[in-house]
Amino acid sequence: MNPPLDLDVLPADWGQLSLRWLHFVAGVLWIGLLYFFNWVNAAFAPTMDAETKKKVIPELMPRALFWFRWGAAVTWLSGVTLAMVLYYSGRYGYLLETGTKPEPMDWLPAFLGLVVGFVVYDLLFKFLGGSKGGHAVAVVIWGAIAVGFACWIDASLGFSGRATFIHVGALFGTAMAANVWMRIWPAQRRIITAIKSGQAPNPADPALAGLRSKHNTYMSVPLLLMMVSVDQTGLTGMTRGEGWQYTLAGILVIGFVATFLVYKSVPKVKGF
Repeated sequence: MNPPLDLDVLPADWGQLSLRWLHFVAGVLWIGLLYFFNWVNAAFAPTMDAETKKKVIPELMPRALFWFRWGAAVTWLSGVTLAMVLYYSGRYGYLLETGTKPEPMDWLPAFLGLVVGFVVYDLLFKFLGGSKGGHAVAVVIWGAIAVGFACWIDASLGFSGRATFIHVGALFGTAMAANVWMRIWPAQRRIITAIKSGQAPNPADPALAGLRSKHNTYMSVPLLLMMVSVDQTGLTGMTRGEGWQYTLAGILVIGFVATFLVYKSVPKVKGF
């Protein structure tokens, strides 16, 4: 015999489920366009001559970038709202390892860390990303910061394994969304304006938009695992033991290497 419905719980559960649905659909839109830009359009655009670019880019890119940037915004905003509902409110008890109701100071430092994380990431690649060697160093440092962030919220704030992994994903997601609105979209807008007027874009704009879009692609792969693994206790439960930080670092390395291999194969893919 099925237990009776709890009418107090049911609306809240449907509300958070609706938020998850919105978050998921918006994320598919955003990340799908991200992969289109990096693995399809990036290989196609150089094959166009100047006259074709003048016709195609002003028509294609504003449409694609509209859905791209608003997909990023809705994904991030719905994700923050989900964090408030599932982790910070205490209703579901997912935040702390003890399952007790959290106080604001239990989660506020980590939430502010997501915003500070983008500032650190942005400055890191501004100062070190100018050369190939410096860029590689910056990538390693950014990965180490992500692992260090996880260690901090686990050890100092007492986050559960589920909350720890989801916040590493949120760290990447926040940096990615900020990249879209603060770096990629402004640069692309200047590029489109220049091409419409028949002028060559400032070389710094395609370089910046392309690099930050590539960064987002690399971060998206481990981010997606963090998001879908929240119910997988075989992964999130490791924070109760020793050495889980190495597994997290391994996930980042595997994700980054897999993305690198996809980039290597892109020029060879001609379709049929």
